[in-house]
Formats: sequence, C-alpha cells, structure tokens
Amino acid sequence: MQPFLIALQFLTCLPVRLHSIPEPRLIGRSLLYYPLVGLLLGSMLCFLGMALGNAAAPLKAALLLAAWVWLTGALHLDGLADSADAWLGGFGDRERTLAIMKDPCSGPVAVTVLVLLLLLKFVSLWMLLEQGNLLMLLAVPLLGRSAMLGLFLTTPYVRPGGLGQALAEHMPRSEARVVLGLIVLAGVLMGASGWIALGIAAVVGMLVRRSLFRRLGGTTGDTAGALLELVECAVLVGLALLG
Repeated sequence: MQPFLIALQFLTCLPVRLHSIPEPRLIGRSLLYYPLVGLLLGSMLCFLGMALGNAAAPLKAALLLAAWVWLTGALHLDGLADSADAWLGGFGDRERTLAIMKDPCSGPVAVTVLVLLLLLKFVSLWMLLEQGNLLMLLAVPLLGRSAMLGLFLTTPYVRPGGLGQALAEHMPRSEARVVLGLIVLAGVLMGASGWIALGIAAVVGMLVRRSLFRRLGGTTGDTAGALLELVECAVLVGLALLG
C-alpha cells in the first residue's frame, strides 16, 4: 500500500501524508503504481464531467482542464517547460542542456510550448465532449503515466542525485513489464479507440526516447514529465480527430 501512496503523493495534489520518509526500495516500487494513479485521475475527471451535466462543452472542457492541472500540481508541465527551454537553448550540447534544465526560470520557448499544449488539450477535450466520448478520459492519464513507467524501464537515468534516481535504480523491472503488458492488453480489448490510443502513445514514446538518447544518452525527471505531457496531448488530439 505504501508504494501506491508514494506515487499518489508525488503525482497529485491529493492530501496524502506518509508517516515516515520512504525507503529507496519503496520509492522504486511506486513506479508500478503510476498507471493506477493515472486511472484514478481519469476517473475523477470523468466524474467531474458528469457532475457538470448539460453545461456548454467549451465551459466543461475549460473546467476539466483546470481541474486536471490542479490535481497534478502542474508538475509535469514544469518538466515540459524546463525541457523545452533546454532543448532549444542547449544547442545540441549535452552538458549545456542539463544545466538549463536545472534553471527554475522559464523563457519564451517554455511559455510558448505550454500555451500551445494547453490549447490543444482544451480543444481536444471540447471535441470529445461534443462527441460524447467523455469516458476516453480514463485512458489518457493512464497512458501518460504508463509512458513514464516504460521510459524508466528502458532508458538510463543520467542525472546523479536527481529526483528520479531512486525510481530508476530500485524499480522492479520484471513486474514493470507485467504492468505494461496488462495495460496493452486492456487497450486492445477496448476496441478501435484503444488501438488508436495505444498506437499514438507508443509512437510518441519512441520518438521522445530516441531524441533523449541522441541529446542526453538517457532521461531525467524533467524529460520524463515532458514525455507524459506530450503523450497525453497526442492521445487526446488523436482521439478527438479519429473518435
């Protein structure tokens, strides 16, 4: 139970309190519960959408997106912003890229990327609501956090002492593969929408991972957060266009 609470505390703003500082082993195991936290977030968004009833679709989409950002504490948006600044400002240099990522300030590139991503999420939510596909919100946060699990499973962590080091070093790899396999199976059983969502998440995940290897030789906590946001956005857009 504690690894799940660790994941819930780290990935959300829900009032979770741990009685002691968790051991590195438990921090590593918490990665296995990232998809479950995503499913919980998706369920909460679906319930909120239903509670809003017959409100206009644009308003519902805006409120859902605001709740989504609040529930996650904008944690992964921060990772995307840092990664965007670093990718452009790093000029292809690994050490410069890593140094810029540690800078807490956001430049114009970060702001532009965040605005565009939130705009795409908002319009995609609007379209899904009009199509009556509110339940697909269950899949989007789930796949975003599953992508993080897959990234840590297949990609070295390159920042010693960073936030994700304990996750990367103590993650139970065989169990992580089982979790990812179950998620793929669930997506397949969902039918066409599940196939679309899985395919988009896999393609975005592979492209981001390849870029990370070329620039950094692995991942960091910021780039893992950026991956989550990019997967969520791409899946939302794909479902809205093809749903």
